[in-house]
Amino acid sequence: MEIIQVKENKKKYLDLLLLADEQEDMVDRYLERGDMFVLSDGSVRAECVVTNEGPGTYELKNIATAPLFQRQGYGRRLIEYLFNHYPDLQTLYVGTGDSPLSLDFYHACGFKDSHRVERFFTDNYDHPIIEDGIQLVDMVYLKRERDMA
Repeated sequence: MEIIQVKENKKKYLDLLLLADEQEDMVDRYLERGDMFVLSDGSVRAECVVTNEGPGTYELKNIATAPLFQRQGYGRRLIEYLFNHYPDLQTLYVGTGDSPLSLDFYHACGFKDSHRVERFFTDNYDHPIIEDGIQLVDMVYLKRERDMA
């Protein structure tokens, strides 16, 4: 298994990114300004895009695992990798929908609830976003802070 940083031709990985953020123009808002990482184990298993939001603060804008490889720890491995890759990372934020499926994953990865952006999905997407049978309305932000131990 290896994790590589993709610096060029990021759109080559768009299909997988669209699993986590299904509207391409929304992905375009952060793709080029973010760092992209791909986890490969013979083939692409998972990928993520992270942006620097200020001193010590990063945001996980997109993380997706190929359907055949979900629930096997690949997403968690990418998140752990980020804390090693960025020595200055103190706080990692992630915004997601109010879906138990997503929230349970992030909580299991050590994220705590932070804040909400009301009506984010209904105001920014051109169609209803449905996850696990639930229409997403608000963006729920979670954060994970670096262990200082």
